[in-house]
Amino acid sequence: MLDPEHNRTFKDNFLDIPFDLSQVLFITTANDASTIPAPLLDRMDVIELPSYTRIEKFNIARRHLLPKQLKNNGLTGKVTLTAGAINGIIDGYTREAGVRSLERTITAVLRKCAQKIAAGEAETISVTAPMLKTLLGPEKVKPTFISRTDAVGIANGLAWTSVGGEMLPVEVSVIPGGSGKIELTGSLGDVMKESAHLAVTYARVHAQEYGINAEAFKTSDLHIHAPEGAVPKDGPSAGVTLTTALISALSGLPVRQDLAMTGEITLHGNVLPIGGLKEKSMAAYREGISTVLIPKDNESDLYEVDEEVKKTVRFQPVSDLAQVLKAALIRPAHKAPRPVVTVPPATQLIAADAGAAKEPATVM
Repeated sequence: MLDPEHNRTFKDNFLDIPFDLSQVLFITTANDASTIPAPLLDRMDVIELPSYTRIEKFNIARRHLLPKQLKNNGLTGKVTLTAGAINGIIDGYTREAGVRSLERTITAVLRKCAQKIAAGEAETISVTAPMLKTLLGPEKVKPTFISRTDAVGIANGLAWTSVGGEMLPVEVSVIPGGSGKIELTGSLGDVMKESAHLAVTYARVHAQEYGINAEAFKTSDLHIHAPEGAVPKDGPSAGVTLTTALISALSGLPVRQDLAMTGEITLHGNVLPIGGLKEKSMAAYREGISTVLIPKDNESDLYEVDEEVKKTVRFQPVSDLAQVLKAALIRPAHKAPRPVVTVPPATQLIAADAGAAKEPATVM
């Protein structure tokens, strides 16, 4: 039906008559292009519409959704929502790529306000952020688990989902007294498991550079875990995160908590480009991350990133794992040795009792 070369005489099996579909335009939608069969996708012109950013959702709600629902509920001029309340609904009660749930939640707030006005409890209501729990109950969107302190063996990664970007922390523990076994948990897909093995190989090759005992790979087991185990995770872009968490756990060097990263890795430590940079950058911005490490080849994709995000988050392009580890790992500060000052001969101390010059004194 979609191939212009063959659909001029498309025959319907039910009506048993041919149709000319060569001038028909088919419009289809999907949340995830990976679920579309390849032969079907090959016959389509794909237009990608990324998820709304937090700022875009706020403006859509303030300019369109709220006025529309105020009119529908007969509350124009009687109820207002502060900026804090709208952001509170976006962050605490909805998590989606679009704004359907956002509109439904705003409507629920207005209906609760209409009930109070109808009961004579108030004539006008200004909804603020602290009032949301009273009107909607506890927040439905739970805080994302990420590393909030400089910790050993935990690195903050970034991931793309169908509802926008998410933080993807990776944890690594070294278990002494093992036999070199590698345990992978957290519903990891095949590609992500391969990235974990690449990370182990890189760590073994570069062990000496980071003060790692090479025997640890034979006498210890490694457990690599991605939290929220019920959520399937796959893709190559967690390679840099896996490597950073692994080398941190083996070397004892903590990872910066205000830094997140994304990028695919090769066996020799090159960092390859990834997709979904706009959504991933929004996740970093939402969680208060100050620095994001991105592949050098993705530097041109920064034009898609929201200007508000670029004002707050610093994007650092990297081309190999050595640059990633230099930026992410916190090495102990080596104190410079105190200078040794030798007293010149003219100021040599004279022994009062012997009257002879002593050896030059050293001032520490």
